[in-house]
This record gives sequence, structure tokens and C-alpha cells, in this order.
Amino acid sequence: MKFEEISRDMMQFIEKSPSCYHVIENLRALFREAGYQELLEHERWRLEPGGRYVTTRNGSSLIAFSVPQGCYRGYMIAAAHSDSPTFKLKETHEMEVKGKYVSLNVEKYGGMILSPWLDRPLSVAGRVTVEREGRLESRLVDIGRDLALIPNLAIHMNRSVNDGAALNPQKDMLPLLRMAGGEHTMMGLAAEAAGVEEADILSSDLFLYNRMPGTVWGADREFISSPRLDDLQCVYAAAKGLLEAENETHIAMCAVFDNEEVGSGTKQGAGSTFLEDVMKRINGAFGRDLEDYRIDVANSFMASADNGHALHPNYPEKADEGNRPFLNGGVVIKYSANQKYTTDSVSSAIFKAVCKKAGVPFQVFANRSDILGGSTLGNISNAHVSLNTVDIGLAQLAMHSPYETGGVQDTAQLLKALRVFFSSGIFCGENGAYRLSGGEIHVHETEEKE
Repeated sequence: MKFEEISRDMMQFIEKSPSCYHVIENLRALFREAGYQELLEHERWRLEPGGRYVTTRNGSSLIAFSVPQGCYRGYMIAAAHSDSPTFKLKETHEMEVKGKYVSLNVEKYGGMILSPWLDRPLSVAGRVTVEREGRLESRLVDIGRDLALIPNLAIHMNRSVNDGAALNPQKDMLPLLRMAGGEHTMMGLAAEAAGVEEADILSSDLFLYNRMPGTVWGADREFISSPRLDDLQCVYAAAKGLLEAENETHIAMCAVFDNEEVGSGTKQGAGSTFLEDVMKRINGAFGRDLEDYRIDVANSFMASADNGHALHPNYPEKADEGNRPFLNGGVVIKYSANQKYTTDSVSSAIFKAVCKKAGVPFQVFANRSDILGGSTLGNISNAHVSLNTVDIGLAQLAMHSPYETGGVQDTAQLLKALRVFFSSGIFCGENGAYRLSGGEIHVHETEEKE
């Protein structure tokens, strides 16, 4: 398996995707190039057996799916998220400081590690809404050059800086943009990048991003570091896995939601009706009724793909003694007794069967019992479409830093597992028995077979 080649291709995808809007536009182009027909939410859908389709919402969430040639029996869904913790520019975003400097006025988006954003070249990307000839249009923006920087305070003025000084996002984390009286405004640069006049811009959704490109490193080239590994590493693997899969019994579906980092409670988040709307429209387009839909959901499965914490070499005591994944250890299956993750014995056994079928190693993660962990989109999505779901991901270090670290082998391992996942089908039997199509694998809820 070409581990480094796949990881480098993934990091190129990340580099071309500096905001959630660019993530979705790049995915949309990828699926369109592969022959997927675009569906618009405000139009009637006409679907055919054997068809491949892609639809988006808000320009920041996407669902792509392929339909079998024959009658389908359910859905195989892999879900990930397009957003990452960063800083968002406020609507009035320029601040003059003492008549000499102009800084950007920003606020935190998501739970982020603040200190690595200091002393690092940053740029701005996102979208603007413009008025052109009586129409409102969204335009992508990527300034695409070193534009701003958040300077640290010199140690001579802050002698306690190495003692763990707190950072105030309203005071300490404001990026320096230019000298006062300079030629270029932030919105002027955004307008130039969008190909419009500054006066045409009515509003914006603009974010900072780290300009440092991804890299392969380590004595044996075994590590990767990149911005936004969480969760674009899983997004990449899910999209590529769908494109390489063939399924004869189930609809294979890749769902990428926005706003996971801030709770998913938006019209385009996992807490929205987006997934349910798409599934019910598919059901209606093929002339099925509500009972058919519920049967299909019972024969469906979701892999909620979002990265997990690897054992840290400097802080091994932060990891649970028996449930600690490593970089390059394969797909991580995540567990939580308080249901922050959806994994149970049934969904875990089913996905372990998928990994074994794919020849991919898997490992497990659970938080220490005295450390509160994070959550992800699986249980939120299940509030709208309730189906067997497993929470998976890849092991990484420095989660929610602007520069995160993973294993060079792991992207390819997840892609391979999801390719097999999308090519499989789950069938629900009596008394909690399940069958994974395409192999002699049977799982009963009272016995997790490995």
C-alpha cells in the first residue's frame, strides 16, 4: 500500500481547502468529475437505479451517494465534518491601534489551542455574499498569501510567559494586518480574491487559517503534520472510499457536515434534517412509502468518522491504561459509557468485521475515567436518523492545534476500510442478529466476535 503517496495526496486536498466552503467545493468538483450528477435541494429529484448523485447545503455540507442497479435494501453511510477550530472575523473586523497599526477583530470558532497560533504566518479564507445585477451570490475567498500574524509579547515584558500564562482571545489573539493608513483593506483584499468590487460585498464568513503546508517527517518518515487533520483526514478517506466502492445491495453514502466543532446545531450540521431529508427524498424518488423507509433504516449502518487522541509520548499518564491508540496503528474505534460516542457491542463488532474483511488493523480508544472527553456527530445525527452507528477515526496528536500530527500509514488504512464498508451491506435478522453481506460474517448482539 502506498502509504506516503496517499497521505501526501490527502495533505494536498487539505492545502486546497482552507475553509469549510472550500472543502465542500473541492469535494463537489471531485464527485462531479467522477460522474456524479448534482442535485439541488430546491428542485425535484429524479433518480435512477445505478445512478450516482451529490447535493450540498449552505455550501459547507455535502452528501454524495451511489444507488445499486437493482432494488436497494438500506444505506451504508460514512459521516465526517468539514469545519475545524479557528478564528472567525467579526462583521466589523478592522481595529486601529494607537493610530499606527490595524489589527483584525476576531473571535474563537470551536475549542482551540490558542498558543500555537502565535508568531505564525496566517491568511484568510471563506466566502462573501455579494449583490450583482439584483441577485445575491456567494463567492469563495482565499487570500492565498501570508497576510497576518499574531505576535507574542516579548519575554522581557512578560517574565511569566513560560509559567503557563493565560491567553485572552479578545486581547492577546488579535492578528496584525497592516500599518495604519495603508493601501489595502481586508474587505478590499477579499473582494479582489472573489473577483468583485468591494462595494458589492454585503456580508462575509471569513476565517483565519495556518499557511504552513503539510509534511512527512520522522527518522523513518513515519509521521505527518498538517493543518486541519481533524477532520479532513476522515473527509478525504470517506470521499475516496466511496468513489472506489461498488455496492450491489445498499446505497453507499458519504455525508460531510459543517459546524461539528460548535455543536452541530445549524441547518447544515449533523443536528439538522439534512441527512434525513436526503434519505426521505431518495425513498420518495423510488416510489417507496414510509414503511419501506423504516425497513431500509433498520438495514442501515453509519460510521461516524472523526479523529481520536493518540498516546502522547510526553504525557502517557493522560491516556487510559488499556484503551490507548498509537499513530500508525490503524483505524480507531471509540467508546464512551456516557454515549458521547455511539459505539456499542453490535456496531463495534460489525465494524471490526469490516476491518478484518479489508485486512486493516484496528485499535480502541476510551478516555480515562477521571478526564472528560469530547463528543462528535454520530449521536447528534442519530437524533434524526436512528440507526446502528459506530464512532471511528484515526489517532492523532495535538488535536485542535492549527498544526496537528498523525501517522503516515493511517490515511490509507482508513480509506481501505471505508472502501470495503461502502461495498458491504448490513442486514438485520431476528433477535438482534446481523449479517454483513459479501462475506461469511455473522454478528449477534450477545456475542462480539473478533
